[in-house]
Amino acid sequence: MPIAGRRTLIVEGEEALRVARAVDSETRMSMLSLLSHSPMNVTALTAAMGLPASTVNFNIKTLEDAGLLDVQFMPGTRGRQKLISKRYEEILIKLPGAAVSAQSNVVEISMPIGNYRRSDVQPTCGLATEAKLIGMVDDPRSFFEPEHVFAQIIWMRHGTLGYDFPNNLPHGAEATELEVSMELCSEAPEHDLDWPSDITVWVNGTELGTWTSPADFGGVPGKVTPRWWPLNHTQYGVLKRFKISREGTFIDGRQVSATTTIDQLALGAQPLIELRVGVKDDARHKGGMNLFGRRFGNTEQDIVMRVWYEFREGERPYVIK
Repeated sequence: MPIAGRRTLIVEGEEALRVARAVDSETRMSMLSLLSHSPMNVTALTAAMGLPASTVNFNIKTLEDAGLLDVQFMPGTRGRQKLISKRYEEILIKLPGAAVSAQSNVVEISMPIGNYRRSDVQPTCGLATEAKLIGMVDDPRSFFEPEHVFAQIIWMRHGTLGYDFPNNLPHGAEATELEVSMELCSEAPEHDLDWPSDITVWVNGTELGTWTSPADFGGVPGKVTPRWWPLNHTQYGVLKRFKISREGTFIDGRQVSATTTIDQLALGAQPLIELRVGVKDDARHKGGMNLFGRRFGNTEQDIVMRVWYEFREGERPYVIK
C-alpha cells in the first residue's frame, strides 16, 4: 500500500505501477493541474476541460482508484454534487532493488525477496505480490515471470532460491561478522501447525546452519498480510537470524558450529555475496518453505544482510558518505 506524507505520495511495487498508469495521460495531468488551486465539482471541471461528462467521469475514477483524488458528495441546489480535490502535490516512486545503508562499522543491505537471481523449486510452489498472484500456482515457470521482482510471499515444497548481494565492504576493511535475517516458515497444504521443515541458509557456498521450522502458520492473520489473502492459507512466519563470525556460526544467538568461520567466505576477494536459502534434498524434515517480504507476514522487512568490519592495523579507514 502507498505511504503518504503530508502532501507527498511514496509508492513502490504494484502501487507504483497503478499510479504510473494513472498519470500516463495528458487528460488526467491537465485535470490534476486544474485541481491544484481548489476543489471543483464535476460540472465545473467538465466545463473547464471542454470534454464530455462521460470522459471526465472516467478519468476521475482512474485517478481516484490510484489514490490521487478525493471524491466527496456534498449538498447542492439540485441534490448532491460530487466535489473533487487533489490529494498530493508530488509523487515519489521507489524502484525495486536492494537498499544499502552504512554506519561507521557495519554495512546493511535490504533485499526484496522477489529479487532472487536463481530459483530451483518444486511444487507446491508459487509467489504473490501484495495485490495478486504471479503466474500460475504450482508451476515453477512462474518464478521467471518479469513480475517476480515484486513478490512479497514465496512458497515451495522443495528447492532453493539464490540472491546476489552487493559486497559494499570498504576498501582495506576485513569482515568480522555477517548476519542474515528473514521471516520464514514451513510450506504445507493451506496451513498446518504441526508441519516441521529443515530450512538451510548458505553464504558463498558455506552453510551457516539449518533451522527446523515447526509449522506452516495460518488461521490467524499476519500483522502485515493483505486482507485479500485467504485466512486458511499461510499467514506469517518466524523472524530468524543466521550469523557467521570469527567464533563460528549461530542461529538466533545459539552456536551451531565453532569450525565454520567468516574467513571461509573470502568476502574481500569478491564483488558479490551469494545467499542461498531452501530445503536440502536429503533433509530429515522436507516440509518446504515460505519466505515473507515486508508486505506479508508479521515483520515489515525484506531479507536483511548486515556485515560488520574493522580495518587492519596501519590501514587508512575508508569514509562512507
